[in-house]
Amino acid sequence: MKSPGHQRVKTARRRTAASTRWLERQLNDPYVQKAQSEGYRSRAAYKLLELDERFSLLKGAKRIIDLGIAPGGWSQVARKKAPQAKIVGIDLLEAAPIEGVTIFQNDFTDPVAQQHLIEALGGAADLVLSDMAANTIGHARTDHLRTMALVEEAAIFASETLHEGGSFVAKVLAGGADNDLVALLKRLFGHVKHAKPPASRRESSEWYVIAQNFKGIPFNQENNI
Repeated sequence: MKSPGHQRVKTARRRTAASTRWLERQLNDPYVQKAQSEGYRSRAAYKLLELDERFSLLKGAKRIIDLGIAPGGWSQVARKKAPQAKIVGIDLLEAAPIEGVTIFQNDFTDPVAQQHLIEALGGAADLVLSDMAANTIGHARTDHLRTMALVEEAAIFASETLHEGGSFVAKVLAGGADNDLVALLKRLFGHVKHAKPPASRRESSEWYVIAQNFKGIPFNQENNI
């Protein structure tokens, strides 16, 4: 039974049934409503807030990288929780300016783009955040592999960017990171856990991998030991 305040959306002539269901879900999503009232650009902001409450990711952070920044909710949270931090972000999509945040619109996998992030940060990062996911094609196995490849590249980038003791957070799918990625992260970090914050929709396949206490050994160097 729907609550008395539940809003229903009529299917318009040019709106598909699927888009109507999505719009109805958005209108009745408490996190969407809360984001609008509190000035966050997306409900995803609460995922980082909840992860930070559990893992203290932003405490004392002075340099932060936000991969997949658009529309900007995570960087808004970072600015609020670590107002003195230098924050740089990147996304293929355009993201409106955020005060105190340097934003690049580019492909993160481009080595030149990665160098721009490092130069803009001006020093080793305390925290690398990744809410990226590969564009889906509707084939679950392929979509998972493409996203895991993106997460692995983000993890390697983090190992080349973080200072010792730093943290890396990334969105993964299908219940968590696969064994190879977990093994990589455990070589690079002292603590690796999975979490699904309450703000992540129950029906969503997304989880987050949280890697903390970076050992200070970049992937390329660690891989040759």
